[in-house]
Amino acid sequence: MVNQETYKQLIEMKLYGMAAAFRDYLEQPRNDTLGFEERFGMAVQREYDERQERRLKSRLGKAKLREPACVEDIDYKHPRGLDRSVMQRLASCQWVKDHQNVLLTGATGLGKTWLACALVHKACREGYTASYLRVPRVLGELYVARGSGAYSKLMDRLGKPDVIVLDDFGLTKLNDLERRDLLELLEDRQGRRSSIVTSQLPIKHWHESIGEPTIADAILDRLISSAHRIELTGKVSLRGNKTDKKKREE
Repeated sequence: MVNQETYKQLIEMKLYGMAAAFRDYLEQPRNDTLGFEERFGMAVQREYDERQERRLKSRLGKAKLREPACVEDIDYKHPRGLDRSVMQRLASCQWVKDHQNVLLTGATGLGKTWLACALVHKACREGYTASYLRVPRVLGELYVARGSGAYSKLMDRLGKPDVIVLDDFGLTKLNDLERRDLLELLEDRQGRRSSIVTSQLPIKHWHESIGEPTIADAILDRLISSAHRIELTGKVSLRGNKTDKKKREE
């Protein structure tokens, strides 16, 4: 009776890991030699691990990554100029701690989005918050927010995650409002947060794509001044290699 009451109290206090450990203890034969301190330590570890797992799931849920990617599954065999040592350094997430950016460029199908999602997944595992954004869509949302009075609220939300992915940058030339919105977003994050930008355009063409030289200079200064550049090369597409869904890259 006492054991059942203890189990119920653990559940009511939302100590689900400790409750599971206590339940397992009650169900196993009483021939173990563990003392109270060891048994209690195991219960606390179980609670800690389960809380960490729930927090990770929450961070990944909020990030809304396009691809279920992780750095351990990066494919280095395809000839696309991907440096293993560079990716291993980025996997340490020091760039997130230092509020730096990552710029991923290359032809379509070489894995830019997948690699960006893998880096963000690792950042979430390290305790950082994140959000995946497609540039055309988020600029459209900001345009609508201007008219509905929700612009400041949306901009504040976009500025909060430790890491954001700005996917598909440079698909079309920016108009004046889009340029200013992008600059505002990057200004809010500079020196405080990190961004990953993916683009089919080489970086040398970004200035032209942004337009209006003064704003283009300001945007590129905020993106490039503290950035790790990864320029994927070649024409080998990874989109046909999807036999293992856990390792697919798009």
